[in-house]
Amino acid sequence: MALSFTVSAIIPSGKEAIYNAWLDSEKHAKMTNTAEAKASNKIGDIVMAHDGYITGTNKELEPYSKIVQLWRTVEFSDDEEDSIIEVTFEDAVGGTLVTLIHSNLPPHGTQYESGWVTHYFEPMKEYFAN
Repeated sequence: MALSFTVSAIIPSGKEAIYNAWLDSEKHAKMTNTAEAKASNKIGDIVMAHDGYITGTNKELEPYSKIVQLWRTVEFSDDEEDSIIEVTFEDAVGGTLVTLIHSNLPPHGTQYESGWVTHYFEPMKEYFAN
């Protein structure tokens, strides 16, 4: 059975800035504190993050409110389906509430829950605070 979880955090910036950074190669790399990312604001485009550890495809883009991507890491086996991330952005006190629902994960996918906090939300808080 596929795993699913939800994580969220308040990021100290407006939703437009966070949404745009997520879909911009240079800003995505900077906000996740990595050397290389490939991002796009076009549906169907291939994306890459964390220096090639993560790859995926843009499936749905609603400006400043939602990003849906097919998502996998190098740890997925060839016979495992892509997982799905749905990222939403809502105005909140102190910035933007970013909520990420990660679904269709293989059985070994439990570590990604803490990974989103450690490798996305924490560096994003630092990036947008500056």
